[in-house]
Amino acid sequence: MVVACSDSRVDPTMIFSAEPGELFVLRNVANLVPPYQPDSAFHSTSAALEFAVRVLEVQDLIVMGHAMCGGIRLLLEGASDPTGDFLLPWMRIAEPAKHRVLQRTPADPQGECEREAIKLSLDHLLTFPWISDRVAEGRQRLTGTMFDIRSGVLARMQSNGAFAPV
Repeated sequence: MVVACSDSRVDPTMIFSAEPGELFVLRNVANLVPPYQPDSAFHSTSAALEFAVRVLEVQDLIVMGHAMCGGIRLLLEGASDPTGDFLLPWMRIAEPAKHRVLQRTPADPQGECEREAIKLSLDHLLTFPWISDRVAEGRQRLTGTMFDIRSGVLARMQSNGAFAPV
């Protein structure tokens, strides 16, 4: 399963050279995974995760972010137009990533925040008990990747949190 951004420049099937049916793809703004929160609200991302993991028994979960993400830019810069019904509340999921980046004052806050959002989504995956149990048992693998749409380079998150080209 690949959780990817809804940005049309980032097509997981093309990036991974996959044939139809080889990937379970979930796309949303900024490739975010919310924390586990079972309630009566609508949770399309969580529902897709549950279907992939509990019904299809997908073993590999990949969160794939990308360079020049408009959702992350919105998170960092705010919105000048009325996008408050769904988009701004959705992007609040990534507030912890934004705060971690802004505490460091990096040269490239956009790129750093894109990578931190991937790490945050991976952390959120572990809040789902049926994912964390499978990870602990060695039946589920979580991977963070970053696609640079400018260069075409796909990087994978290493155990130290750094991203290295695949």
